[in-house]
Amino acid sequence: MSGVDDLLERLCAATVFELEHDRYIGAPIFSGHWPGFLYTLHRRHEPGLGRTSASGTITMAEHSGTHIDALCHQALEMEMFGGVSVDSSVQTPTGFTELGAEQIGPILRRGLLLDVAAAKGVDRLPAGYLVTGDDLQAAVDAQQLTVRPGDCLLVRTGTGAIFNDPESYLEGAGVGADGARWLAAREPFLCGADNVAFDYHPNVDPELGSLPSHTVLIIEAGIYIVENLFLEGLASAGCHEFVFVCLPMKLRGVTGSPVRPIALSTNF
Repeated sequence: MSGVDDLLERLCAATVFELEHDRYIGAPIFSGHWPGFLYTLHRRHEPGLGRTSASGTITMAEHSGTHIDALCHQALEMEMFGGVSVDSSVQTPTGFTELGAEQIGPILRRGLLLDVAAAKGVDRLPAGYLVTGDDLQAAVDAQQLTVRPGDCLLVRTGTGAIFNDPESYLEGAGVGADGARWLAAREPFLCGADNVAFDYHPNVDPELGSLPSHTVLIIEAGIYIVENLFLEGLASAGCHEFVFVCLPMKLRGVTGSPVRPIALSTNF
């Protein structure tokens, strides 16, 4: 058996968990990225023409649906991660010349599910709840996990279960500044959550202002954020450690990319 055959056999034996939500018109969207996703069928199958083709046009915000934030997505006082200044040579009418989504390589790393909701004994955290460092540590302890630098840490609030109820979904729990600092201190490659903005978007931190987790993770630490994850399958299976696979699109100069992440596990 060749090395490729051996690898393929191992991969085919793994359980695959889909972590992306469907994309559709009317899906929940953060107000700043409205309308989110639009699709128009402009070429249609018509009778009497024999073989026919159908095709359409997709219009979507970078930050709609399940997506990853590029490091150019956030700045503080006109400065991005690594001290990159936001000026006309970096922020151009056609996108960014530094820290764009095309610079995010294929992601194939150890992933951990930090199931905060389960650790608290609930299906879903209350609307507006801010996940703290203590909450995250409690989830790690309850699930007997060891966090390593370079991991992909996925925070479950339970909000992903109500994605098809946009009004309730948009008010779901998020990670507060204290929780973001706890995460950043573990030096992960990326952090993700099953809510619309990773942060609880109405939260304004006294020190960091709006979307404090974005400041802590993206601007200060250079840690990518994935939003709108579907984590219910992992949670139901009790799968807390897995191979996380995520392929951002090579969209040059953009501030985020839609993704279809999966988790692979051989523990079933």
